[in-house]
Amino acid sequence: MFPALETEVKQETLPDPYEDFMYHHLQYYGYFKGHRGSLPTSATHQHVWKNNPRYLLSGSFGERQGMIPDPLQKEKLLYSLMLSSPLLKSRQLLHDEFGEVNPCLREPRDLFTFFSSSGPLQAPRWPIECEVIKENLHHIEWVPPQPEYFYQPTGNEKLPEIVGEEKGTVVFQLDSVPTEGSYFTSSRVGGKRGIIKELAVTLQGPEDKTLLFESRFESGNLQKAVRVDTYEYELTLRTDLYTNKHTQWFYFRVQNTRKDATYRFTIVNLLKPKSLYTIGMKPLMYSQLDAKTHNIGWRREGNEIRYYKNNRDDGQQAFYCLTWTIQFPHDQDTCFFAHFYPYTYTDLQCYLLSVANNPVQSQFCKLRTLCRSLAGNTVYLLTITNPSQTPQEAAAKKAVVLSARVHPGESNGSWIMKGFLDFILSNSPDAQLLRDIFVFKVVPMLNPDGVIVGNYRCSLAGRDLNRHYKTILKESFPCIWYTRNMIKRLLEEREVLLYCDFHGHSRKNNIFLYGCNNNDRKYWLHERVFPLMLSKNAPDKFSFHSCNFKVQKCKEGTGRVVMWRMGILNSYTMESTFGGSTLGNKRDTHFTTEDLKSLGYHVCDTLLDFCDPDRTKFMQCLTELKELLQQEIHKKFNELGQDMDLEGSWSDICLSDIESSTSGSDSSLSDGLPVHLLNVADELNQKKKMYKKKKKKPLQTRKQRNEQYQKNNLMQELKLTEDALSFQERAGFASSTLQKQPTFFRNSENASSSAMRNEKPRLNESQLHGREKGTSLDPSKMTSILTKSKERMQTEKPRPTVSCSPERSTNSSQEPAADMKSHWSRNRYPATKRGRAAMTVYPSLHVYTYP
Repeated sequence: MFPALETEVKQETLPDPYEDFMYHHLQYYGYFKGHRGSLPTSATHQHVWKNNPRYLLSGSFGERQGMIPDPLQKEKLLYSLMLSSPLLKSRQLLHDEFGEVNPCLREPRDLFTFFSSSGPLQAPRWPIECEVIKENLHHIEWVPPQPEYFYQPTGNEKLPEIVGEEKGTVVFQLDSVPTEGSYFTSSRVGGKRGIIKELAVTLQGPEDKTLLFESRFESGNLQKAVRVDTYEYELTLRTDLYTNKHTQWFYFRVQNTRKDATYRFTIVNLLKPKSLYTIGMKPLMYSQLDAKTHNIGWRREGNEIRYYKNNRDDGQQAFYCLTWTIQFPHDQDTCFFAHFYPYTYTDLQCYLLSVANNPVQSQFCKLRTLCRSLAGNTVYLLTITNPSQTPQEAAAKKAVVLSARVHPGESNGSWIMKGFLDFILSNSPDAQLLRDIFVFKVVPMLNPDGVIVGNYRCSLAGRDLNRHYKTILKESFPCIWYTRNMIKRLLEEREVLLYCDFHGHSRKNNIFLYGCNNNDRKYWLHERVFPLMLSKNAPDKFSFHSCNFKVQKCKEGTGRVVMWRMGILNSYTMESTFGGSTLGNKRDTHFTTEDLKSLGYHVCDTLLDFCDPDRTKFMQCLTELKELLQQEIHKKFNELGQDMDLEGSWSDICLSDIESSTSGSDSSLSDGLPVHLLNVADELNQKKKMYKKKKKKPLQTRKQRNEQYQKNNLMQELKLTEDALSFQERAGFASSTLQKQPTFFRNSENASSSAMRNEKPRLNESQLHGREKGTSLDPSKMTSILTKSKERMQTEKPRPTVSCSPERSTNSSQEPAADMKSHWSRNRYPATKRGRAAMTVYPSLHVYTYP
C-alpha cells in the first residue's frame, strides 16, 4: 500500500496514487498548509529516518529488519510521523480505541447521523428578521384519565364586539414581521442579531393584573395582544412569513395569572369561514405548575366558545373570530394555549437522538440527511428495514414511503408519525415481520422551517409546498424536490407498495384518506381496499365514508397525485382532525396524542392485512366496495330524479363523476410562484427547451433504416391502392374492377395486411417498454400478463361485470359475502398467518403498482 515502507526504495519513482489523492484531499480542505515536498514521500523516507535522532536506532528500515518485521507496524509508524508534522492538521483519519492510528478515512460528512451521546443537538436556524427568546421550552406528555367531550353550545354565548387598539391597550406586539412583498434572504441560529427586546408591558406592581404574553419561541404564533377590559383580550395571529394569509395555528404563553378570575380571549383575524370550533372543539391549555406538581400536561379547556364572522369592514378580506373564556388553575402561573398539541423541530431531534443512541434500533434504522431546507435546517430521512441474508432477498423487498409536516401547523401528522415509529422500531413480532418484508422510507418533518417559525401552511418561500411537488426549482423548494427525487430513484430500484403523507384537517372530524381513482380495469377499486381495511382496524377513529378518491385539477401539484402519476397505485393523503371522533366508543370526544399515536400502529397492522397471503380479507373488501359503490350510484341517480338499470353497466361509470370534491383546504388553488422566483423559473424552462432542441437524434443502424424504408414503401403502396379503389368506385366500375383486379393490387394488399399484422405486436412491444406515457411495466411481466389474459378470454364467457379478483389470489373469489364476513376476525386466521414460515414466499405476493 505504501511504497515508502519497502526495503529498497528507488530515488526516482512515480507518485503513489493514494498519496497523491491524500495530498490533494487534505490540501483542498485546508488541513495541509505546506508544499508538496514538506510531506514525507517515498524519496525522502530514508533520509528522514537516517537523520532524525529519534530514529537513529540503526539507520534505515532495510538495515534493521529484525526491529520492525511487521509491514503493518511500518504503516502505523509512517502515519505517526505524518500526524506529528506541524504542517498536517487532519481530522479525516480515524484512531482506534487504544489511541493508535487506524488506516482508514472518516465517513463523508452530512451523509450519516450527526447525533452522538456527547454532542449537542443541531440548533434551529431562523430567518434573520425573527427575534427569538433564549428559553428552552419543554412540555410533558400526558393522557387525560377521562374522555374530553366536545363543548355543547347553550345558545347564550356572548359575541364580543371587536374594538381594536383604538379603544384598548396594546400589551404585546411583534415589531417587524415579514409579509407579502418581502422574501427570505438568509438565516442564522438564534434569529435576529442584537439584544432581545422585552415586548410585554412592564407591571406597575404586585396588584397589576395585566397578563404578560410571549410567542417568540419555537413554533410560537401570536403577533399582537390588546387589553380591552380587566380580564378581556383581543389577539391577532401572525400570518405565515412572507405572505398575508394562512392564520389558523396559534401557540403562545401567558404569565401573571389570577386563579379566581374569568378571562376572555378573542382571536380576531382567522380566515376560514368554517371551523371545528363551531361543532364543539375546545382550545388546548397547559399549566406549568400543574405539570410540576401533578404531572398534568395539555388538556382541553374553555367555555362560551363561539366562532363567528368579524363585523368590522375595512375593505379587505373577511375575517372570522374565535372567542372563549377560561379560569386559570393557579395564581402567578405560566400557561400556554395552542390550536393543537405542539410538536416542534427540537422534539423531533430529541426523538431521533434516542433512536441513534439505541444500540438495537440503530441496527435497522439508518438516519440520513435528505437535504437542507431553505434556512439550512436538516431534513431527515429514515430507512427502516432488517438486514437481508442475501442480495436476492434484499431486492425482493417492496418499499413504503411515509412523510409528515409538509404543512407545519398540522402537528397531528407528527403524532401519528411518532406512533408509527414507536411501533415499527419496537421488538414486536409484527414489527419484525414488517421490517423483514418492507423497506420503509420515512421523512418525519418535510417543512422544518415552517415548523420552527410557527407557520400554518407555508415554507419560507411563502408558498404551500403541497402544491409544488412538480417544481423544477430545487434551490427554492429543496424539501419536496429531494423527496420526489428520492422516490423516483426508489421506484427504479423496487416497487413502492404505498405512499402516505400525514396531514391535519380543520373542518371535519375523524381520520380519513384521500386517494386517487385507478383507471385500469384490472385493478378496479383496489386503491380503496387499504382505507377500508384501516376503517375496520380502527373503527372508532377512522371513517371510510369520509374518504375521497377524486383527482381534481387544482390538486395536481400535491404529493398524493404526483406520486400516483409516477406509478404508485396506493398513494394517499391521511387527514386527521384537529377535533375528535364521531364514531363508536369515542363518539363526541377529542383526540389525545395517544389516540393519534395508536393510528400509527393501525397503519402497520393494516399493512400486514393488506399483504396477507390469505386473500380472504382482500376479497371481502372488494365485494363490500362493489356493494357500497352500487348504493352510491343509485343514490346519485335518485338525487337527479332518474331511474336506471345498472345491472349490466354500473361498473362502466366513471368513479370521479359520483364523488364530490375534497374539502377542508383554504388553499386548494395554488398561489403560483413568488414574484422573485418567476424569472428563475422562466430561465430554467428556457434552458430545458434549448437542451431539447440541441439534443441530437441517435444514429440508426442499417437494419433500422432498412425496416423504416420498407415500412414507408408499404404505406405509400397502400395509399395508392386505396386511392385507386376509391376512384374506381366513384366512376361506377367497382364490380367489374373487383373481378379483374390486377395482381399488383392483390399483392400490395397482402403485403400491406401482413405488414400491419407485423406492426401490431411491434407497436404493443413499444408500449410495453414504457414508450407510452405513464407506462413503466417490465416487458417480461407484461408478456406473461398478456398471455394469461388471452387464455382467459378464450376460456371464459363474457360477463356483465368486471372481475377484480387478484391475479395471484389463493382463495376462491366465488365465496358468498356473508361467509367472507365471518373471516374478518383476526382470531379466525391460522396461527401461522403472521409467522415467518407463512411469509417465506412473500416475493411472489400480489402487489399492485399503477402502470
